[in-house]
Amino acid sequence: MRDDLQGLEISQKELQSMTNLPVKDELIIIINPLERFVKQTISKIKGTEAATVVFIGFSIFVFGYLVFDIIVRLFASWITVPSWIIFIILSLWIGGVTQTVLYLLWKKRSKLLRANMTNSLQILLNDVDRYNAVIKAIDINDQIEDAGNPEVSINERQKVIEALRLTKADLVRALKTEKILRENRNFILSNTELFVNNLATLTAMQVTEQATEHGRLLNEALQIALDVQHEMKRLQSQQ
Repeated sequence: MRDDLQGLEISQKELQSMTNLPVKDELIIIINPLERFVKQTISKIKGTEAATVVFIGFSIFVFGYLVFDIIVRLFASWITVPSWIIFIILSLWIGGVTQTVLYLLWKKRSKLLRANMTNSLQILLNDVDRYNAVIKAIDINDQIEDAGNPEVSINERQKVIEALRLTKADLVRALKTEKILRENRNFILSNTELFVNNLATLTAMQVTEQATEHGRLLNEALQIALDVQHEMKRLQSQQ
């Protein structure tokens, strides 16, 4: 990702911080991290680090098993089942318990999100998705250009980036305002600067040639800004 796009995307962590809700929270499947670890290990084995990776991995496995075997012999000598079978069963049991705990925590967070989800917040989250999609599209376009296709370069790129910066500022402001109103329903907002948006600046930056890539991106940013402004006005009218 090019330097001018760095920091523009609104991450899941930022969303959760601004809304104080577990938005975009996904259930963690413990098999997935293990699968990624195995793939990374296989990738390293195929490379120059093969001997080191194999040695370290094998050493850790053997050491772990030997420690487990000693514990079984010391504290459960009455067990006649081979320790390696117990090791496998215990590993599967621990994995199952861990996955169950992760699922229950995810269900709890999902219930909290549903209980606090407002229509305004849902609209703003959809706008964030659209905003991030524009940045992703620009990033992919940049990669295509860097691969040797200069004809796909975005015209007046700096103006497009500036439009996205203004849109992000509006989205962040709107999300923070929605959080204040949601958590303090009887609270009269005294921070009026939260309601000052940059819509006029965005409108002035539109180009006349709507068919260009530059025009499409600015229109997308402007549409998101219009949605944000509408929600801000609607939130104010509820007070």
